[in-house]
Amino acid sequence: MVDNRQNTNVTMRTPRARVKGLGASGHGAGHWWLQRLTAASNAPLMIAFVVIVALMANRPYPEAIALMSHPAVALILILAVISVTLHMRIGMQVVIEDYVHHKGLKLAAFFANNFYAVIVAVACLYAILRVSLGKLV
Repeated sequence: MVDNRQNTNVTMRTPRARVKGLGASGHGAGHWWLQRLTAASNAPLMIAFVVIVALMANRPYPEAIALMSHPAVALILILAVISVTLHMRIGMQVVIEDYVHHKGLKLAAFFANNFYAVIVAVACLYAILRVSLGKLV
């Protein structure tokens, strides 16, 4: 016998969402992957940061500046700042999306979150570049 019943998959997703491959939130798994990537990169970068800080402990100021002026150290610190601030911004965005329900407050919280992450990153990057490049910046 031949079964003439159609296979109808009941879905609440629109055809456009199915084509784009987006999840229920509208932005797919991109934030999830970026959060995991920054978390994975934070582990070795924070270990390197602790080692750098330990190497500067009890050293005179000029020696600490000389250590910070090394290109490898400056690069590690720059990568750490970028990874940590991006991870922080994404994590707070998820908290805001989950727990702030008023549209106006949510928009204000997103703005404040992004503003804070950018200010922290810029201040840290400026300090690292200023120290590592001398008084050129």
